[in-house]
Amino acid sequence: MPVDNPETIQAGGLEHLDADYGRRVSVSKNEVVQFARRDSEYDNVPTQEELHGPNALRRVAAPIPWAVYTVAFVELCERFSYYGTQVVYSNFVNHSLPLPAPDGPPGSHHNTGAGGGSDQGISGALGQGPETANGINTFNTFWVYCVPLLGAYIADEHWGRYKTICVSIAIAIIGHIILVISAIPPVITNTTACYAVFMLGLIIMGFGTGSFKPNISPLIVEQIDVTRAFVKTLPSGERVIVDPIITQSRIYHYFYLFINIGALVGQIGMVYAEKYVGFWLSFLLPLVAFLTTPFVMWWGRKRYQQRPPAGSVVTKAFRCLFYGMKGRWSFNPVTMWKRTSNGSIWEAVKPSNIQPSQRPLWMTFDDAWVDEVRRGFAACAVFCYYPLYWLAYGQLTNNFTAQAGTMQLNGVPNDVVNNLDPFALIIFIPLCDSFLYPGLRKLGFNFTALKKITAGFWLAAAAMVWAAVVQYYIYKRSPCGYQANSCFNDDGTVNPAPLNVWIQTGCYVLIALSEIFASITSLEYAYSKAPKNMRSLVQAIALFTNAISAAIAEALNRLSGDPLLIWNYGVFAVVAFVGGCLFIWQFWSLDQQEDELNLLPEGFVVAQKDIEEISISEPQPHTIEEKN
Repeated sequence: MPVDNPETIQAGGLEHLDADYGRRVSVSKNEVVQFARRDSEYDNVPTQEELHGPNALRRVAAPIPWAVYTVAFVELCERFSYYGTQVVYSNFVNHSLPLPAPDGPPGSHHNTGAGGGSDQGISGALGQGPETANGINTFNTFWVYCVPLLGAYIADEHWGRYKTICVSIAIAIIGHIILVISAIPPVITNTTACYAVFMLGLIIMGFGTGSFKPNISPLIVEQIDVTRAFVKTLPSGERVIVDPIITQSRIYHYFYLFINIGALVGQIGMVYAEKYVGFWLSFLLPLVAFLTTPFVMWWGRKRYQQRPPAGSVVTKAFRCLFYGMKGRWSFNPVTMWKRTSNGSIWEAVKPSNIQPSQRPLWMTFDDAWVDEVRRGFAACAVFCYYPLYWLAYGQLTNNFTAQAGTMQLNGVPNDVVNNLDPFALIIFIPLCDSFLYPGLRKLGFNFTALKKITAGFWLAAAAMVWAAVVQYYIYKRSPCGYQANSCFNDDGTVNPAPLNVWIQTGCYVLIALSEIFASITSLEYAYSKAPKNMRSLVQAIALFTNAISAAIAEALNRLSGDPLLIWNYGVFAVVAFVGGCLFIWQFWSLDQQEDELNLLPEGFVVAQKDIEEISISEPQPHTIEEKN
C-alpha cells in the first residue's frame, strides 16, 4: 500500500530517488518508518560564529542516562575477567613450578604454582622463559584484536550489536572454564597437558573477548540520542551548544574508568591469589565476576537502544570506494596520490553528480551518506599509525612484569606493580574530564582528537625512555650483569639487582597519561567519524591496529630477552616519538576540519536486504510502496 506522506519520507534522505531516476523502489515496513524519522533538535544547528567566533557559545555535554552505566558495568566485569587472567600469563609461562617442599621457597606450592610468602618467591607453571612468555602474550594480543573484524561484521551485517555481545560472552565464559582446568593440580603438574589446555582456553576466550570488544563501545554511546551539535537555552537563559563530541568524550572517559577499575581489582586480586594460593584461583575468580554479565544483558534486552543490523551496507561502502577509484589507479605512487588526495573520489560517487541512466542499482543512498563514508575512511587512515603506539604500550603486558622480577620486590608480587597503570588512570581520567579539558576550552585552546593522539604518542615514547634507563641500571647492578632475567639462588628464588621495584612508577604513570590521550581518543574517534550503520566495523579496524602491532612485536621478540632489553625500550621510544611527529604532520589539515566533519548531516542508505524491488521504468514521480 502507498505511504501516506511521501514528502515527509523524501525529506528523510531520499531526494536523489526522485522523478528523474525513473525508478520504483519498494522497501520493507521498518525502513519506511526510518525514512520518515527527523530529529527536530537539529534544526537549531550552531553557526560558525557560535562555534568559533569571539563570542562563541559554551559547549556542554548532554545528560547521561542510567543505561550507560549498566553497559559500563558489563565492560568492567569483562575487563576484570580479561586482565585478571592476562596479568598472570607471564609468570604462568615464564617460570617453572616451585620446587617441592622442603626445597622450595617458604609457603610455595608445587601442585598449584604458588610462589609462596618469601620476598623473592615468584609463581610459575610451564618454565618456558621470558621470550616464550612474551611470544604467547603477543600472540594473545594479536588473536584478540584480529577477531573484532569478524565480530563487527556479524554485528553490523547480520545479528546486531546486542545479540553479538551476548554470544561473545557465552564463548568467553567457556574459554575461562578451560583456563581454570589448565591450572588445577592434576593438570598443572603435567607440563605437556597443562600447556595444551592453557593454549586452548586462551584461544577460545580470546575469540569471545575479541567479538565482544568492537560492539560494547558503540553500544554504550548509542544510549545517547544526540549525534549532532545543536544550540539549547538553559533554564538560566544561557545559550549553549550541546556537543555530541564532548558527550561522547565524557562517556568514553568514564567507560575507560570502569575498564580500569575492573582491571585494577582483577589484577591486584589475581596476582595475590596466584602467589599465595595458586593459578587455579587466579583464573576462577575472574570467571565468577564474568558470570554476572549475562544477567545484566538480560535486564537490558528491552531497555537498551539497539540499532538493527545494516545488511549489505558495508559492501556498499566499499563499492563506493572502488566506484570512485575508476580511472584513478596508477603504478606511479606520486600520480596515484595526486589522483586520490583531492577529494574527487567521493564527489564522483555522490548520486547527485551521476546521470540517472548511469547510476548502478546498488546506489540506494544519498549524498550525505557518501560524506559519512568518506569521513569513516579518513578515520581508518588515522588509525594506520596506531601500531607504532601499541608497540610501546604493549611493553606493559610482559616486559615490564619481567623487569620488575629482576629487582628487589620486598614481598610484593612482581606482576602487581603494573597495577600502577590502572591506578593512575583512575586518578587522572576524572582530572582530565573535570579540569584539564574544560580549562583548555576556557583558554580558547581546541584540544582536538588528533592533537590528543599526538600527545599520547609522545608520552608513550617518554615512558619507554624511562624504562630503558631503569633497564640500564638493572644490568649495571645485577649480580649476573646482562643476564639479569636468569639470575637465581639455589632455592629457585630470584637474586635481584639492588634496586627498589617502585622505580618503575614513572613508566606506568607516563603510559597511563598516554592512554588517556591516545587509547580513549581512538574509541571516541572511531565512533564519531563512522557512518551510524558501520560503527562496529570502524571500531574493529581501530582495534585491529593492536593485532598489527602484535605481529610486528612478534618479529622483534628477540629484543625481549637479555642482553638486549635496553635496545628493546630504546627502539620503541624512537618509533613512538617519530610516529607522533609524522602523524600530526600528515593529518594537520584533517585536524582543521574537525568541527566541519562532526556537523555533517546524518546520511541515508537502504541496505540491500531491505530492498524488495528495484526496477527501471519510465520517468515518473517517485513513489515508495510498502508491501503487505
